[in-house]
Amino acid sequence: MYLQKLHVCISVILITSSPFCFSSHINGLPNPYNPYREYDPMPRLSSIRTASRGRISYYDSDFWRQLMLKRSRAASSSTSLKLVNVDDYGAKGDGSDDTEAFGKAWKAACSAQRAVLVVPQSKTYRLTPITFSGPCQSDLTVKIYGTIEAPSHQSDYEKDPRQWLKFENLENLRVEGGGYIDGNGETWWQKSCKTNPELPCKDAPTALTFNECNNLRVADLSIRNAQQMHLVFQKCVNVRAVNVQITSPEESPNTDGIHVTESQNILIDQCVIRTGDDCISIVSGSRYVQATDITCGPGHGISIGSLGADNSADYVSDVLINRARLSGTTNGVRIKTWQGGSGYARNIKFENIAMDNVANPIIIDQNYCDQEKPCRQQATAVQVTNVAYRNIRGTSASEEAIKFDCSRNHPCQGIFLQDINLRTESSVESPEASCVNVKLTQTGRVFPQCA
Repeated sequence: MYLQKLHVCISVILITSSPFCFSSHINGLPNPYNPYREYDPMPRLSSIRTASRGRISYYDSDFWRQLMLKRSRAASSSTSLKLVNVDDYGAKGDGSDDTEAFGKAWKAACSAQRAVLVVPQSKTYRLTPITFSGPCQSDLTVKIYGTIEAPSHQSDYEKDPRQWLKFENLENLRVEGGGYIDGNGETWWQKSCKTNPELPCKDAPTALTFNECNNLRVADLSIRNAQQMHLVFQKCVNVRAVNVQITSPEESPNTDGIHVTESQNILIDQCVIRTGDDCISIVSGSRYVQATDITCGPGHGISIGSLGADNSADYVSDVLINRARLSGTTNGVRIKTWQGGSGYARNIKFENIAMDNVANPIIIDQNYCDQEKPCRQQATAVQVTNVAYRNIRGTSASEEAIKFDCSRNHPCQGIFLQDINLRTESSVESPEASCVNVKLTQTGRVFPQCA
């Protein structure tokens, strides 16, 4: 325990010295949009000034080095760190219900200055649905070293059937530690209408939700066997999700890995995601989202959407997916929209992606229909524009390696393909490209090519 406390203390000094918690200014893409120009869709600190140096770049390493040193010194001389151990508030970690103890520990940490809430290692804490609400007195860190496990009985979710663990209305929160969050989702999967079509379709809880959290870091965690979605960022600004491991069986229904909605300035980095649904899904109200160094599969790939369901107006823009490896997924990089919707999906880049036996490696589907009955034909559609695919290689598990199924009334525009090389597993057959109602440009070597 002494070593664990020492590790927490060292971590907090680093936390207080991090530049991540500063407010940021959003810089958009250049106009007109150039898919090959290098840009950083993440927040940029473009207006910090000092008396001695004038304007400071966000990428000025010397400036940040000095800033971190100053903040580290300030942290060491300020109010002492308060460690809040859930065990000290009655948590047992023996399979009994520890929800009340976690609530008390959160209240103590949230009301303190410079607090770290600790979930000890080598124990499993059973929690029913709980919300950790802010605002808190100051920046807060949650260190999960042990395992937090969901109850197996659906009756425990009667008060909140949509959420399990939820953090909301918080500033400068860090959740990390190398521990596990286990949704215990098998009973939910068995009662899903996708597993058994004779059952009614019902929503299941999301394992871990962050709602209205700004300047958030989620790192070094394993989330497994979610009841439905694993990790959701909703109405959040300035988020970094780093080294998050997400696992659920391939046949588990609706178990999206990381779901981004109504959020901006999101970085998803060095995450490994193996689920029964989308590894990453980015939906309406989201912009400036970047996912880098992603491992995906099994699962349904990396998706923008779905958008436009039930004739809704949805908007997604300024997304970069860079350096990803997909293996055995049912889709690769996908944009999916329903007929009848409106809004846009625009300024999106997919680049430096490896495909290994992936069905539909590159796909835009403006006729998406995820329901038992056929969808009726409608004239309106979400407009898909300025989408670039660059340096995408590997093997396709389907005959169509590239599929652009776009709207007749609102065709896809500004689609760019550069350096694409997709083959089938068989050395005899060659994959095809199906390109309907799309205005595109192909440069470099592109295989297969749209006719």
